[in-house]
Amino acid sequence: MAARVQLPAVVLEILFGILVGPILGWIQADPFIGALGELGFLMLLFLAGFEIDLGIFERSGAQPIVRGGLLFVLTLLVAGAGALVVGEGIFMALVLATTSVGLVVPTLRASRTLSSPLGQDILIAAVIADFATLVIVSLVALVIQIGIDVRLLAFPLFLVLVPASFAGLRALAWWRPERFVRFFDAGDPDALGVRFAIAMLLGYAGLATVLGIEPALGAFAAGTGVATVFRYRGQLDHTLEGLGYGFLIPIFFIGVGLGFRLSAFDNIGAIAFVAVLLLISVVVKLVPALLVLSGRFGWRAAGAGGLLLAARLSLIIVVARIGLQLGVISPDLEAQIILLAALTATLAPVGYRLVAEIRERAPATSADTLAI
Repeated sequence: MAARVQLPAVVLEILFGILVGPILGWIQADPFIGALGELGFLMLLFLAGFEIDLGIFERSGAQPIVRGGLLFVLTLLVAGAGALVVGEGIFMALVLATTSVGLVVPTLRASRTLSSPLGQDILIAAVIADFATLVIVSLVALVIQIGIDVRLLAFPLFLVLVPASFAGLRALAWWRPERFVRFFDAGDPDALGVRFAIAMLLGYAGLATVLGIEPALGAFAAGTGVATVFRYRGQLDHTLEGLGYGFLIPIFFIGVGLGFRLSAFDNIGAIAFVAVLLLISVVVKLVPALLVLSGRFGWRAAGAGGLLLAARLSLIIVVARIGLQLGVISPDLEAQIILLAALTATLAPVGYRLVAEIRERAPATSADTLAI
């Protein structure tokens, strides 16, 4: 259905929740749906971490990483200015700084540019943006909750404990590989791999909660760590994606739709505000991409990359939800951000494909040749 109407499945799930909830009133959010949605929320972050292949940094060398880091810093600066334009604070800047690796990868793959120098730069920039945004959001959330306090030391402690624990796990897997073989055996009747992954998810989310940090960061770190330690996972990826995207994660997004505030769009001013947000959300990605990537790939290729990085979906909804829980984002603004996510997720990949197609038809310049 999602492929037929050219919309991301997540957008359709949110729309379904809006239809059966706020519009028709057939279903109301209850504690059971909320609990499943919370687990889906954590699974979403875990699988998002799964998409972060840290091996790409080992293979790419320093220059793409430097460009990706510079692009993110410039994005934060432009997003801060954009947040001021709409009368919001630092948290709105973080909302605008998000991107979506889950949309970037399939779009690059479909356009056959994933393995090109330009595609690798875009992918690395998206990975850095996803990871850095979630880390900064978690730190800002901790500061908002407890202020400038000695308890802030829990954050660097978490950032030390997580890599250290995964280094230990990697060493154990290296010296005792036979203990982990069953985890990745598709025919294992006990599904130990799935149990192991869920245990890691809940364990690291629990560790983050104990330290007063957003459990979303713990779930994300767990997924990144498992994907990094175990590079070859057999069918485990597909099994976890089936459990997540086939069951738990749709419940989370349907729950987002059930709680959607239609009243946030009851006047023309609200619609105009979303239009302004949409324009800013493109500018905060497009301008840094032009500044950082144009020298190597040309203006048109850099513009295409900026358009694709403007695609947002899961992470922007996660950040908006955290902001709502912290009280720094209003329910109406959360609804407007959800609409923004749907719009960018639909329009940005289309914009990239159109610009890339135009670029293929145009005569290649010396700068453009580097991107092929």
